[in-house]
Amino acid sequence: MPASASSFRSGLRRVLGALAAAAFAGAAAGDEGIEDVYLAPEAFLAEVFDGAPPKAAKLWLAASHRDAIEEILGHGLGVLRVGYWRAGERTAWILEEIGKVKPITTGLAVDGGAIERIRVLIYRESRGWEVRHDFFTAQFVGARLDDRLRLDRGIDGISGATLSVRALTALARLALYLHRTVVDGP
Repeated sequence: MPASASSFRSGLRRVLGALAAAAFAGAAAGDEGIEDVYLAPEAFLAEVFDGAPPKAAKLWLAASHRDAIEEILGHGLGVLRVGYWRAGERTAWILEEIGKVKPITTGLAVDGGAIERIRVLIYRESRGWEVRHDFFTAQFVGARLDDRLRLDRGIDGISGATLSVRALTALARLALYLHRTVVDGP
């Protein structure tokens, strides 16, 4: 084999090895420490309640609540109570659901039994962050919960963000269910 071909292959191996090492280091770093804070939870609450959020309240989860939550999320919440904020018929919820492997912290405001706004507050995944944009979250505004604990409308997905879309859809359903529980009673 000519010397130039041998040195080319040797150089190619070094470059590919360096690229593989960089990709591995990037993937390892990507699995830890990614946390994009788009809006602080306190700022979300101030936005929902015109700068004067009410005092936080707690909803204690009875067995019937836990069953409905498991139906909505496909798993339990792992907590005995959920915090929320309420002024009249408006409630605000700061909830988390796993996208692929990390929680997505989301703020949801419900007024009169319909989603008023949904905001991704903190995103920790390496993919699927597109769900934070208005073009996606605007689909939820006005959505209600039907008798089968489903949204009354379809939500269009985003290619490459399927798990994040599912997480936000589940959180919208959960916020509507919890709102109904708080406002309308058991």
